[in-house]
Amino acid sequence: MQWIDTHCHLDAREFDADRAAVVARADAAGVTLQVIPAVGVFNFDTVRALAHEHGQAYALGIHPLCVGDAADDDLDKLEQALRDHRDDPRLVAVGEIGVDLFVPGLVAIRPRQEHFYREQLKIARRAGLPVLVHVRRSSDAVLAGLRRIEVPGGIAHAFNGSDQQAAHFVERGFRLGFGGTVTFDSALQIRRIAAAVPDSAPVLETDSPDIPPHWLYRTATEREAHVPPLPQARNEPAEVARIAESLAALRGLSLADLAALTRANAVAVMPKLAQLPEANRRMIRSR
Repeated sequence: MQWIDTHCHLDAREFDADRAAVVARADAAGVTLQVIPAVGVFNFDTVRALAHEHGQAYALGIHPLCVGDAADDDLDKLEQALRDHRDDPRLVAVGEIGVDLFVPGLVAIRPRQEHFYREQLKIARRAGLPVLVHVRRSSDAVLAGLRRIEVPGGIAHAFNGSDQQAAHFVERGFRLGFGGTVTFDSALQIRRIAAAVPDSAPVLETDSPDIPPHWLYRTATEREAHVPPLPQARNEPAEVARIAESLAALRGLSLADLAALTRANAVAVMPKLAQLPEANRRMIRSR
């Protein structure tokens, strides 16, 4: 079976010591492709280089957590980067973009967040690319932007909203990203939504190195007791294969059927992925 991790921050410093080994473990687990989103102008070149070095795909965008430090002309730099690399088959989306209404400091700059989000939707529309949207406690705000500025679909990354919000994203041709959260028995609402959305909706992701599945998660009690991390406490793209077991069980599907469904959904929403055959990726990795 082959899986796609539709959202993995392979450029994160947590992977600096063993990035090649992380990719190798993912490949061994059947995770044959990762989409690496940028978070700001400062890492555009990095995510592009990593995608080419390791045979992956990438997205360019300005993350809501980074808009406070972003310059106004960073939006122009994003549009120029998309123009410069428009023929790159590994550039598959605009992202990570969106709105975050969870972090208190970000709530205070909500107008700036929404400005950057709306402008990036316009840029994505002009570029003809889908978007990877950040929706932490902000699904309604993100959907409001999508109603005003239509784009060629996208993924609601780490979806955490309601049934109604899920339905609105799906109606707009968006897929819903499910990752480590669905592995927790206590995540009742997300597990119920993951089980019930149409077959056209789910894609898999890790958000590595963040959002660990339950088997990597350290409880608050363990953190307060300074319990050493488990050997695999860091989340990484190889975990998609095991996360898929939870999603398959919720949806009553075989792993093979879920693999086919989620890969088809990822390619449908990011059509440029179809230009990246497995043979090509493996050839690049062997250089």
